[in-house]
Amino acid sequence: MESDCRIPTSCCRPRILVLHALFWGLVSLRVFGASLLSMDDKTTVTRPVTTPCWQMEEFVVASECSECSAFHATWAVCSLTGYIERINCTKSNKEDYKSCRSTLMEEHLFWKFEGAMLGLSVVFALVVVVRQRALDRLASEKVRRQIESI
Repeated sequence: MESDCRIPTSCCRPRILVLHALFWGLVSLRVFGASLLSMDDKTTVTRPVTTPCWQMEEFVVASECSECSAFHATWAVCSLTGYIERINCTKSNKEDYKSCRSTLMEEHLFWKFEGAMLGLSVVFALVVVVRQRALDRLASEKVRRQIESI
């Protein structure tokens, strides 16, 4: 009678267990250490941040979402998505720029995602087929051995 245990016995050796513990300990130390260091780097000086008018009042879009030009590339609003739109705030009558998401960019990201999912599904379908063939081979070997022992 064969065991159903799928864990190789070589993984349970003390040396391997110590190496696993050491590896994961170093990984967690690296992750948590980096987060602790980044907390210390923050300065306590706060700069007054002005809230854009479009977050506090209604606005009208003056120019539709378009890609940032070389002139606009240095602006903070342009660094978020690479696209900006010009808006006019209604109460303050102030002109401002707002980061936006382009439909072309969204479509490109969608098709990238679809391609990645299609590729992953093909890879995992192949893994399932290979695994099924290996299990079928093992089952037929087991049946063959049982027939030979009779």
